[in-house]
Amino acid sequence: MSRLFKKYKNEITPKLKSDFNYKNINKVPRLRKIVINMGVKEGVQDIKILDGLADEVALITGQRPVITRAKKAISNFKIRKGNPVGLKVTLRRKRMYEFLDRLISIAMPRIKDFRGVLPNSFDGQGNYSMGITEQIIFPEVEYDKVKQIHGMDITFVSSSNTKEETKKLLEYLGMPFRKR
Repeated sequence: MSRLFKKYKNEITPKLKSDFNYKNINKVPRLRKIVINMGVKEGVQDIKILDGLADEVALITGQRPVITRAKKAISNFKIRKGNPVGLKVTLRRKRMYEFLDRLISIAMPRIKDFRGVLPNSFDGQGNYSMGITEQIIFPEVEYDKVKQIHGMDITFVSSSNTKEETKKLLEYLGMPFRKR
């Protein structure tokens, strides 16, 4: 059991239950999955770039990413239907909590001029999305072996339906939200 999952079970669940006056423990919001998406426009010309980034994402997440392909042809971007255009990883359970722990405690403090994540990036269903501009903030990635710096989008999918519940859950898990 990961450190963050133990904290969720022992400390955060009772806090959320009392904060929102839930009678049933199963009603307490929880993280369902974390989806990491990386768009790679250079993957169309050179598949080796995509393979190198797939190895880096596998190091960061502990799970091999899926190569996403273009659904439609877009002539302005010189993309044909079926061309590789990105990478995607869906983390659940143990790997999800381990990745979140490393993201919050190790990677985010390494971001230059970091003041916290934006508190207004919630969608209507209670999910939170954020972007990272460099994959080199993770200690698993060796800086000398990186050929190109790429960003990634990270989406936290929760069982909650409201922004307030998900924000409170992420705050208790340690997500550093920016003060307005």
